[in-house]
Amino acid sequence: MAHRRNTRSKLKNNKKKRTKNSKDLKLTWRAYGALALIFAVAIILDLGFLGTLFANMLRLVVGNTYQLGAVLLGILGSYWLLFDRVFKLRTNYLVGAILLYLGVVLWISASTFQNLAIHTDFIEAFFERAGHDLVSGTLNEDLAGGIIGVILYSLTYFLLGQIGSYLLACLLVGAGVLFICQISFSAVLENIGRIFKTLVFGTLNLLKKARTELKSFKQTTSKELFTEVEPSSDRKAPASQEPIPEPTPVVAEPTVSIPPEKKTSPKPKKVLSVKGDGTYELPSLDLLSEVLVPDRTGEKKKIKQNQVVLTETLKSFGVQAELKNIILGPAVTKYELHPAIGVKVSKFVSLADDLALALAAKDIRIEAPIPGKALVGIEVPNQKVATVSFKELMAEFRETDFSPLEVPLGRDISNGLVTADLAKMPHLLIAGSTGSGKSVAINVILTSLLMNCLPEQVKLVLIDPKKVELGMYHDLPHLLTPVVTEPRKAAVTLEKVVAKMQQRYEIFAQTGQRNLTGYNKMAAKDPANYEQMPYIVVVVDELADLMMTTGNEVEAAITRIAQMGRAAGIHLILATQRPSVDVITGIIKANVPSRIAFAVSSGTDSRTIIDQVGAEKLLGRGDMLYLPMGQNKPSRVQGAYIYDEDVQNVVDFIKAQAEVTYDQALEVSESELKTPDDNGTDELFDEVVAFITQEQKCSTSLVQRHFRIGYNRAANLVEELENRGMIGPQAGSKPRQVYLKSKKVDD
Repeated sequence: MAHRRNTRSKLKNNKKKRTKNSKDLKLTWRAYGALALIFAVAIILDLGFLGTLFANMLRLVVGNTYQLGAVLLGILGSYWLLFDRVFKLRTNYLVGAILLYLGVVLWISASTFQNLAIHTDFIEAFFERAGHDLVSGTLNEDLAGGIIGVILYSLTYFLLGQIGSYLLACLLVGAGVLFICQISFSAVLENIGRIFKTLVFGTLNLLKKARTELKSFKQTTSKELFTEVEPSSDRKAPASQEPIPEPTPVVAEPTVSIPPEKKTSPKPKKVLSVKGDGTYELPSLDLLSEVLVPDRTGEKKKIKQNQVVLTETLKSFGVQAELKNIILGPAVTKYELHPAIGVKVSKFVSLADDLALALAAKDIRIEAPIPGKALVGIEVPNQKVATVSFKELMAEFRETDFSPLEVPLGRDISNGLVTADLAKMPHLLIAGSTGSGKSVAINVILTSLLMNCLPEQVKLVLIDPKKVELGMYHDLPHLLTPVVTEPRKAAVTLEKVVAKMQQRYEIFAQTGQRNLTGYNKMAAKDPANYEQMPYIVVVVDELADLMMTTGNEVEAAITRIAQMGRAAGIHLILATQRPSVDVITGIIKANVPSRIAFAVSSGTDSRTIIDQVGAEKLLGRGDMLYLPMGQNKPSRVQGAYIYDEDVQNVVDFIKAQAEVTYDQALEVSESELKTPDDNGTDELFDEVVAFITQEQKCSTSLVQRHFRIGYNRAANLVEELENRGMIGPQAGSKPRQVYLKSKKVDD
């Protein structure tokens, strides 16, 4: 009996526990419902940080359908909260909804990645975009169909391709609808077959009727054609009739702008007075050579072909745009398109490679948007680059009101004249790879200054470490100092230019003037007491060579001139063919606001020059991106071409009129190149000898770290040790051999 009582009590206890668990479970469903409802409301109403966070969490799963998912989640949460039980759904509805949803997210994922031009690593790209929104707390990125859609699309794209993915999405949607509506698949196939059969038999009957009518028509026309006609003597022979031309339909096409070649009449030669005996005559245009104008009929035919290909390619990618204007430039043709409402500008940029493939172009550049226009520009290279004649450019330039330091650079895409005023820049950085047109651009700038300015107006300081680029300008009356070819002399020369600048500022302070223009106006009114000062243009042809040898000194002098040179009338033109960050440093970029980028090898080099990509898509041969101070986006310009013979003719013409007079204050003597020590060695030399004798090893980096000096100074010390026979030569990666075995070193 006792045993039975125990078993009964245990059963009662188990029943109580079950009822408690069921109550806990009911409470749990209500809690789930409340949480789901809060989650959904925060997403739908976009409630601050939590709303964005919850939305991003839901977007990870369902992607762009997160708002629909939030609504469904809210409905489900409300059901749990009100009815306190599990939401049950019939099997056909559940399976149909899942298939329908998978089809939708697959279609969204396929469309999204196609618009973004992403064809590999879909999951990695998805998590990268999702992580960006999670970190930044925004909902900007397009997350396609969520992780479900992306995984499904990555499988279908690999197995079936892009079109197969779209077809499978349609099949899934159709299957989902069939399951939800409880329609049998066999009945659907039967109905489709019935419709197809009706269409086939209907078309066959129409063809039979058309064939019989055509036969009857031929019979009647043949009888009418071969009816006999009685001959008549009064009948005249029919006059020969010309066929009436059919009217051709007029098709509205975008305007193609091909500016005509401008012919300028030569102006009379200018004869100006200079100091000393005689007069000075500016070089005339007769010293320059003509450039043949190429035949551009082939380019016009290519434009018509590209016009059709471009519009069809954009349509195939789902980008709706209207072609508004076509401009044929010297090097590229610019197609200006107006995107339809709702089309993102980024879509054009993402289709750059696809458009280049369709147009069979080497590379294209997309300007999205064009500054000052509601258009997107697509620049396609021409079959042949039209050379811009420097003679023609200079003739057009001389008809304008130009300032003393203003020079013509070339022509833009619309064949307009592009000029650069060094006085407004106030300094210019020119960079590009070998053969891109950098040296020709420097010759164009220098020749323009020589042809438009007197030696008293502009003085030049030319630094040419390569010793071959600026050699033709030797002994010009415009030079302040001979052409500098040694890096050490270049550093000292730049320091002397800084001293010249300081001297001018002292004169300005004494006379109460703020800049060179004000001082020269005052000197023109009182020439007996004041002498006018010329502008000084400092040209460094290869900055990389100077930065490798005397980097610290050169960078400090360039920075000083760039910061204070404008008011003193001193302007810098820096050129390099190695646009790396160790050559074009941040300090130099900050103080040289105007840049010209020629063709480079990578987008990284382009960013180093103009702080944005684009120069890697240039064609070379004078094709440049010109970014003056105060302009946000660069302008594409085809630089003028000048022959070396023309430069030599201008230089010889000027030399024959005036002799050069160098400024003694800027000339560099051999004594100024030596170190302050009397015996010509560095003051740390003895300490370095003692150090390497003790350590029994020597390298430039070791000396630099131990003595905390610059790389150039350490390299000079190591070179001096090698010249004196204290250490061995460098043998690849092996350390140098130290010949000193004792602590005492004989001199």
